[in-house]
Amino acid sequence: MNTVTDLTARRAQVCTALQHVLPARAVLSAVEDTRPYECDGLAAYRQLPMIVVLPDSEAQVVAVLRVCRELGVPVVPRGAGTGLSGGAMPIADGVVLSTARLNRIVRMDAYSRTAVVQPGVRNLAISEAAAPYGLYYAPDPSSQIACTIGGNVAENSGGVHCLKYGLTVHNVLRVRMVTIDGEVVELGSEALDAPGLDLLSVFIGSEGMLGIVTEVTVKLVPKPATARVIMASFDEVVKGCHAVAALIAAGIIPAGLEMMDQTSSRMVEPFVKAGYDTEAAAILLCEADGTVEEVEEEIARMSAVLNTAGAIAIAVSQTEAERLRFWSGRKNAFPAAGRISPDYYCMDGTIPRKRLGEVLAGIAAMETKYGLRCANVFHAGDGNLHPLILFNANIPDEFHRAEAFGAEILALCVEVGGTITGEHGVGIEKINSMCVQFAPAELEAFFSVKRSFDPHSLLNPDKAIPTLHRCAEFGKMHVSGGALPFSNLPRF
Repeated sequence: MNTVTDLTARRAQVCTALQHVLPARAVLSAVEDTRPYECDGLAAYRQLPMIVVLPDSEAQVVAVLRVCRELGVPVVPRGAGTGLSGGAMPIADGVVLSTARLNRIVRMDAYSRTAVVQPGVRNLAISEAAAPYGLYYAPDPSSQIACTIGGNVAENSGGVHCLKYGLTVHNVLRVRMVTIDGEVVELGSEALDAPGLDLLSVFIGSEGMLGIVTEVTVKLVPKPATARVIMASFDEVVKGCHAVAALIAAGIIPAGLEMMDQTSSRMVEPFVKAGYDTEAAAILLCEADGTVEEVEEEIARMSAVLNTAGAIAIAVSQTEAERLRFWSGRKNAFPAAGRISPDYYCMDGTIPRKRLGEVLAGIAAMETKYGLRCANVFHAGDGNLHPLILFNANIPDEFHRAEAFGAEILALCVEVGGTITGEHGVGIEKINSMCVQFAPAELEAFFSVKRSFDPHSLLNPDKAIPTLHRCAEFGKMHVSGGALPFSNLPRF
């Protein structure tokens, strides 16, 4: 029996079992129905799934996982598909479990400042529902209009305001999830503390490898009375980087602190007309929020620091519309890349703030080395870089050069004391780079956690954590003698 026949028979077997626990409309197996699920936002990597299921209740999620556990079928959870690391890429003989139909806001509690939502609720929809109470949900990824809270939990997403208000892990109180065995487990609590081990922080950012989210309790915060943004221009990128460090050293924690180089500003400005200074080598967006008096004071303090650091121009938003326009350019940086390049590869690494200038200089040298342009947009306040490597997939070898370019950026992040990801996750995109950062004992510790939740490795297998064999092969391919680079650096 050949492979195609085997897969056809397997698909029929699994479909029949799933149709016993789900409505027929919730089980997709025809190619034209499964094609939309073949990749996430990392579209360079694609794989048709064997089957896609769309449960609309926790009970149906439990039933699906029990069927898959009994039949030994891998399960890949999927939210809105906006992820950028291939974490939701299907497995050829596996099931994609979409949480799109689990999209109810269960409860909005203005008194406790919490919201209970299902995983398919869009990030922005939480803030929209909380607005009448003067509240909002702080984490705001650039894809917040489309991305869902379940995916945010899986990737520990951040956003332009994460410097002051934190990542997903800082804004989630409780997660209700289902294990591969179909057991419903609650992690965390709506109280100030939860009994037992702190597994909530282990689960958030686990990329769907430990369980399927069915409900999330998030914190809501009061909407500030006002907010204003400074756009500071610099004639050298390094000066902008030093200004970031100077702001934090001055004891100022802006609500948002973002940086864009000239390539990215010129890429974005014609697209959204945000009012960016396209002649500047770099611009900083610095937001202050709070009461009118607090904002006025912080704007003055930030302006003084920026001027001392070498800003050649400073513009301050005068209206809410202008503030939103300043942010619109940063929020639309990724789609704007399509105006100047057929394809782009968005990286995600984190470094110490004091090494920003050094790393950006290194990326500039890599542009020459690989013959590709790179636009830099990033969360400057916490050192989370998002280099956009521009390439044309129709030109032979350009994608492979882009991959190598990206891997070298991540290796540089590790070399200067940073990490290979900040908020996009590892997925399949950075799995080799995990070999650069983590030692074998650390990788085994990761697998031990995975086995405690999923002993048969059926939940999103072969993602995020590389096997030691894979690391050995990666070392042989990329480093002389099989030794990984930067072996003298401390492991994180």
